[in-house]
Amino acid sequence: MNVDLAGKVAIITGASSGIGAACARLLAENGCKLTLAARSADKMRALAAELETECLVVRADMTAPADISAMVERTLERFGGIDIMLANAGVYIPGQFAEGGIDAYSMMLSLNVEAVMRCAQAVIPTMQAAGSGDIIVTSSISGHVDVAGEPVYSASKHAVQTFVHTLRRQVAGDGLRVMSLAPGPVANPMQRLYEAEEIQHAVEVAGSHLASEDCAEAILFMLTRPAHVTIRDLVLLPQIDRI
Repeated sequence: MNVDLAGKVAIITGASSGIGAACARLLAENGCKLTLAARSADKMRALAAELETECLVVRADMTAPADISAMVERTLERFGGIDIMLANAGVYIPGQFAEGGIDAYSMMLSLNVEAVMRCAQAVIPTMQAAGSGDIIVTSSISGHVDVAGEPVYSASKHAVQTFVHTLRRQVAGDGLRVMSLAPGPVANPMQRLYEAEEIQHAVEVAGSHLASEDCAEAILFMLTRPAHVTIRDLVLLPQIDRI
């Protein structure tokens, strides 16, 4: 039995493109009210104009703690509650560790790990007061497998996996679910794929990448399970998997 999401309030970080934008479209189709949060306000306003639901657009940098606090406060002011936090914003920096920039690695850890923790902590009190709520983190297959070509990214996603698994047990008794979507390569800007033809080829011809919409469908599945069911981890891979 699927749970009806109509009227639920969802915050989506990294909502301006990729998985975040695909989730916004799908959750809007399922009746959710949305807070769209990212750094690109113009892209989010264009997305919000497409959606047949009530949207709040918040320009926010997830590496800025004040922006995360403001995002949650504005959501509560607008909608009066928060049912879903989709901590989706992230960055991907692969390569040889010794040749990379340590400041860039530090920024990636701040966005991929610290921002996830801050987003979760910011919404937990409201969800606990309501006795229900879902926190879903966009992780990666790199949180399950040590990928030699991306040591710091893999480290960030392993940290996220541990955080999800432990936080889930801490708040389960309050009616909250904490879950992780761990996709393989996704044909979107994070993988340096921007054009529709490139994306279509990677997904439908080469079979080397997932579509952002595949990830959104998986997240919808997780959210619509009955309250007694928690999808702790959902690993999603393209047909041709090189991991």
